[in-house]
Amino acid sequence: MVDRSKNEEKHDIYNEVEEESFEELFSKSIKRVEEGEILRGTVIKINPEYVVVDIGYKCEGQIPVFEFIDQDGKIQIKEGDKIDVFVERKETEDGYVLLSKQKASKFKIWETIEKVIKENGSIEGKIVERVKGGFIVDIGAKAFLPGSQADIKPIKDFDSLVGKSFQFKILKANRKKTNIIVSRKALLEEERDRIRKRTIESLREGLIVDGIVKNITDYGAFIDIGGVDGLLHISDISWGRISHPSDILSIGDCVKVIVTKYDRKSGRVSLGMKQLMQDPWESVDSKYRVGMQVKAKVIGFSDDSAIVEIEPGIEGKIHISDLTWTKKVKYPYQIVSMGEIINPVIMDINRESKKMILGLKQTQPDPWIRIMKKYPPGSKIKGRIRKITDFGIFVEIEEGIDGLVHISDISWTQRIKHPSEIFKKGEVVEAVVLQIERESEKISLGIKQLEKNPWENIRERYPVSSVVRGRVRSITEFGAFVELEPGVEGLVHVSEFGKAKGSQKENVLKVDDEIAAVVTSVNERERKISLSIRALEEKITREEIEEFLRSQEFPKITIGDLIKARQKRKS
Repeated sequence: MVDRSKNEEKHDIYNEVEEESFEELFSKSIKRVEEGEILRGTVIKINPEYVVVDIGYKCEGQIPVFEFIDQDGKIQIKEGDKIDVFVERKETEDGYVLLSKQKASKFKIWETIEKVIKENGSIEGKIVERVKGGFIVDIGAKAFLPGSQADIKPIKDFDSLVGKSFQFKILKANRKKTNIIVSRKALLEEERDRIRKRTIESLREGLIVDGIVKNITDYGAFIDIGGVDGLLHISDISWGRISHPSDILSIGDCVKVIVTKYDRKSGRVSLGMKQLMQDPWESVDSKYRVGMQVKAKVIGFSDDSAIVEIEPGIEGKIHISDLTWTKKVKYPYQIVSMGEIINPVIMDINRESKKMILGLKQTQPDPWIRIMKKYPPGSKIKGRIRKITDFGIFVEIEEGIDGLVHISDISWTQRIKHPSEIFKKGEVVEAVVLQIERESEKISLGIKQLEKNPWENIRERYPVSSVVRGRVRSITEFGAFVELEPGVEGLVHVSEFGKAKGSQKENVLKVDDEIAAVVTSVNERERKISLSIRALEEKITREEIEEFLRSQEFPKITIGDLIKARQKRKS
């Protein structure tokens, strides 16, 4: 089959008309075409200058080829394409109708714009360029989209919208000035209001809905559940402990939540996420038991406890007293650190109050059982002074094991105001184990117990009415303290100084004076001995006293012995 050119086909068409000449036929066709009219035509030829279009009425038109060239210089049309054209002039010098594709498009788009405005509808467009104050949108014609009308929420990245297509509402259109202003925000608000209305009508407590994380705060997250914002409190996000909602949620996340509370009057909606999952405490009895060793993570501290997580939603406490057998600590973080994985033992479970008590030291043998066997009361130890306080000194018996020497157990005889008068930190001392309290983990030590108590059997050694000899060690306003033996003193009250002869100056006692006196009372419990010089002088003379001060038997004599000796000398 031989191909025939389009010109040959064209001539065949014209040859079919026998009654009219070509000129007459063309003239009649032209008359049917009106300038400013929009016609539908078919591309039949493309040459370097024009695109030839068959517009019917047995006539053809030309469109400048530049109307079909894109930014890359390529012709975006081909033979056979159907296009709308605008009649600019009915006849050119070449006998063609002058047409325009661009003007036809503008004409058609304005018809569409006017229809959209009239019907309060929307039109699709593509954001093609970012300009000052907003964007240029291609809706078939160039339209301006103000930045404030691009979305219902603040836009962080304006450039991200360029190249995307959306539906727009036409806010303003002036055909003469070709000025068009569009809005995407208006459509979004209308859609949001429709969704919000449907949501409010169906909203009820217990309703499970899908939502989008809209905002995150320290105390929770606001979730859009269909035009309505609900608060998802941090305590309702997870059964496990979280420090901040952002640990689990991010803005824009799609989440499934349940309405836990809805106040129709105020419009407030409370949401929950963890309620969609089983409470781990419901199955705690089947998974854990007292005495069981578990793996736990340290997630926090209180003043006296370490808080650990056994699994999300199940937490427990380890009291500071259950962290270690031996170390004396003030704060739990001195033993365990945040985030540390440990293996404590469950000591108590209370499912109703959702409390679990654990112990870390219980995973190790109790060293106090060994301590009690190794250091029974009465045994002697040597240790370094680790700490000095107002009430005594702490002596390290073993690493981590200290014993307390109370200030009252330092000396039988010395009056000590503060232990630092005698001891220094780090000094090694010897002591006697007095008592071990396993429950309170305390060891009582004594230093004075290394020596015999000088006040033991004091009544037998210094019976009442016996005459004693001693040296004045100190004098106060109320009397004089007399040392009877190392560690034992007696008090001669000022009223018991006696009536010695001589001047007043000679009657006053002085430190280091050696005197004799009568024991008037003995209090072994309070370690007090009362003496009287006056009582002795009432029975015998000073000369006799001085004589007996030189006696070998002194101080085992009594006043009666002195009187008998005096009477014997006189006889």
